[in-house]
Order: sequence, then C-alpha cells, then structure tokens
Amino acid sequence: MIKNLTKNLACFAVAISGATAVGAQTTLRIQNHLGQSSPYGVAIQQFVEDVATMSDGTLQIEMFYSSSVVPTTETFDAVKNGILDCDMTNGGYQVGKNAAFQFVADTMGGYETPIQLLSWVYQGGGKEAINELYGDYGMTFVGSHVGGQESLNSSRPLTGVADLENFKFRSPPGMESDIFASLGAKPVVMDFTEIITALESGIIDGADASTLATNLSIGIYDVAKHTTYPGFHSMSQDHLACRTSVWNSLSDQHKRIIEVAERSLALEVMMSTLIQNGEAQRKLPEMGVTAYDWSAEDRASFRNAAQAAWQEWGAKSPEAAELVQSHVDFLQRIGLLD
Repeated sequence: MIKNLTKNLACFAVAISGATAVGAQTTLRIQNHLGQSSPYGVAIQQFVEDVATMSDGTLQIEMFYSSSVVPTTETFDAVKNGILDCDMTNGGYQVGKNAAFQFVADTMGGYETPIQLLSWVYQGGGKEAINELYGDYGMTFVGSHVGGQESLNSSRPLTGVADLENFKFRSPPGMESDIFASLGAKPVVMDFTEIITALESGIIDGADASTLATNLSIGIYDVAKHTTYPGFHSMSQDHLACRTSVWNSLSDQHKRIIEVAERSLALEVMMSTLIQNGEAQRKLPEMGVTAYDWSAEDRASFRNAAQAAWQEWGAKSPEAAELVQSHVDFLQRIGLLD
C-alpha cells in the first residue's frame, strides 16, 4: 500500500511539474523603431499575435513601437544591458561598433529584390555569418525582414545622379553616407524619428527613410514633393536579435515559434509592401508629388559607386571582409555578379 502511495505521489508530482512548465508564461520585451499603424507596424503586430497563438499563450511579446523606450540607435545596447530582451530595429545602426554591421543591414546596390536578400540570410550562409558577428556582443541574430527597395524623398527634383550635387539629406549611419558623398550629396546622419521635423524646418532637403508606402504613412509626402520610384539605392533589412542569455533560456519550442513567426513576418512584409507601394503610387499625383524612375545609366553610376564602397568598407575589419565575401559569393551564385 505504501509502495502504491509513493508511486501515485511520484506520478502526481510529475504531472504537476509538467503542468507548471506548460502553463508558465514568458514575456519578451522588444523594441522597434516604426509606428504601430505604419505598414511595417501592422505586420509586426501580427508577429506578436502569431507568437502568442502558436505558443498557446505561454510566450508573450511586449512590443514597444516608435522607439518609445530608448532612441533607435541605442536599442541594441539596451538589449545587451538588460533594459530590453530583443531588438527589432536595424543592424545598420551599429556600424560604429564594427563596419561589418553595414553588410547585415544593407549592401546598397547589391540585391534587386527582397527574396534574393532573404535567400542569402536563410539559405546562403548569411544567418551563420551574422551570428559570428553578433556573438561577440552577447547577442543572437534570429532573423530579418525586408519589404523592398526604398525611395529617396526630396523637396526638390531628383531626376538622376546630377541632382545629387549638394543634396543635403537624412542618411542612416554607415556606408550609404560614403556612397552618396562620392556622388556629390551631403548626407546628414539622424534618427529615423527626426525626419519630418528636419524636413519641415529646412535642416535637410530630403531623406532616405523607407519604402514608398511607409514614407506616405508617416507624412513625408506632406512635406517633400519629390521621390524616386521604383527604388534603386537601398533595400535595408531590419533584424530580430535577442540577448544571447535570454535566447538560450527559451525552450526549443519557444525558439522555433519565434523563428517561424519571424519568417512569416518577412513574407507578410514583402507582400504588403508590394501592394501598398502600388496603392501609394496612385495617391502621389493628387498630393502634388512627382516620382522619378532613374535611367539605366544613372542606376549604373550608383551601382558602381556602391560596389567600390563595398571594398573600402570590407577593409575596415576582418568581420566586414568576411561578410562582403559572403555576399559576393552568393550574388555570383545566383547570377547577379560576374
């Protein structure tokens, strides 16, 4: 009898411990730099809901939009230091730490479509190469998402390379500033959230912000009446990166849920950007906005300047050189480079 009682108590203890493990809730604090109602913001909210649903509520995301906890550029360090758990901004903001972060975010003039770039990340060795870099900072790269080519915006015409002369515009930190400066522009590095105010006050003539649809949603075309479309200069991918200690503390199930939700986010962002860019394009004429599709010659001039910058930036650190070579190898593999 005592033997049976002991056995039953042991089984009860296992059942209780299992229920506790399943029922326990984990919450991740994540910051992104986009508005909740923006095209990307809507897709990110779906990511939050997907994680909760797939985990049956055991994994929750507390998402902070519009860099509401710390400035965008400080998100990565806020995660490292325990203020946040994960960063859903952009690796390009960390180029001051290592030039290699540039080639996590945007090769500039490299890939033509988002699916090509994501193919490098998930099937071309990109994720592994990125994690060699992130690991040095106590961070784990989980995945990335990108909508498509971005559009330059301006308060004056941007018909081609010649119009870049003395063009004072907001640029993200990194290689982009060097490329545009080599073509005569005057890039000004500032936070994404400062763009509208800087345009309204005339501090800048234009801005590299995001895709056509996102630019429209955040009010850029209320101020800047000239834009490039289709885009050609930048296709910057945002990342999901978590503090490694936090990531390693998650169950395999929760890790897989986040990875799958991130891939779903990437697909959602691509599809919605395609549709919303088309819808945005139709609205521009009634707003008095002129769109410029650069010629093949002007695009080639930019691409040549960009590829020259790859080599210069690749020489800045061993990690940068490795990522540049990874991109070059993959671009050759899919036929985009000779």
